[in-house]
Amino acid sequence: MLDRRPLSRAGLKNMTQLYPPVEPYATDTLSVSPLHTIFYKQSGKSDGLPALFLHGGPGAGILPDYRRFFDPNIYRLILPDQRGAGRSTPAAELKENSTCEIVDDLEKLRSHLAIEKWVVMGGSWGSTLALSYAIRYPESILGLIIRGVFLARSEEMDWLYHAGGASQIYPDAWERFISPLNHNGNRETLVLYYKLLTSDKPSVRMEAAQCWAAWEASIMTLLPNLESVKEMTSGESALNIARIECHFALNKFFMPTDNYLLENAYLINDIPLRIVQGRYDVICPVSSAWDLHKAMSHSDLHIIPDGAHSPMDTGMAEALVEGSEDFKNLY
Repeated sequence: MLDRRPLSRAGLKNMTQLYPPVEPYATDTLSVSPLHTIFYKQSGKSDGLPALFLHGGPGAGILPDYRRFFDPNIYRLILPDQRGAGRSTPAAELKENSTCEIVDDLEKLRSHLAIEKWVVMGGSWGSTLALSYAIRYPESILGLIIRGVFLARSEEMDWLYHAGGASQIYPDAWERFISPLNHNGNRETLVLYYKLLTSDKPSVRMEAAQCWAAWEASIMTLLPNLESVKEMTSGESALNIARIECHFALNKFFMPTDNYLLENAYLINDIPLRIVQGRYDVICPVSSAWDLHKAMSHSDLHIIPDGAHSPMDTGMAEALVEGSEDFKNLY
């Protein structure tokens, strides 16, 4: 699930805008397996309240504006590129790339940085990863702020990748999405796309990747944003996103059961949870956020009336900043 959209806004006044742009104070890598090395940045206050930001995709990578959800005078923010994404190596690698392995990478990173507990923020796939991480390592979490909830259930994947779901709202974008397949977009969609994205021919891989990335980029904002679509479908980033997303979707995001996250939500009932959800999120419909909220009665659900999937739309960004402001009291 994509969540990439640049935003250039400065200042924070009454929590109605993002914090000003801030440069990282450290960049580094961490070898998490003989094959994979993850790249990460740190920004804010080096001895501040630790926070972890999880990007979407899988495969999307970190953008500079993500640092602007947190007060740099309070937070020590860690932003890793997950396996195969961004500047992590090897790029777009599918081997040893699963939810469980990425969850363990986060715990290795926490231990490596000598952090006892941290606030975790993630959106879209990042929300899936945040919940998975909290369920596996609840003792490492101070609080969770998640956006655009994706629970990795079959119904959610059917909605996005098969005809009859989001395709009914964006039939034009859907037609472009399935154009490389010579197929109508039923349950073979992921299998056919995987063959293209792992083809021996670079031109075949890239064409498929651009169509894949364009589908989600075209439906993630409330109003069309052609500049964002162009940015997300150009270069190697499209290949990283498409290959890794398709790999995860084809493997049902490596969940032990179809409803794993809700079935195990009781394990994290003591962890503060803020949910930010766009009313008009076509990629991750509001029903998933609602189901999670009902399963975790203590959670604080904010449905943004004019929000869609992108965290950078005004209402969504404001609610995420408000979440990080409220969670300052956890330190």
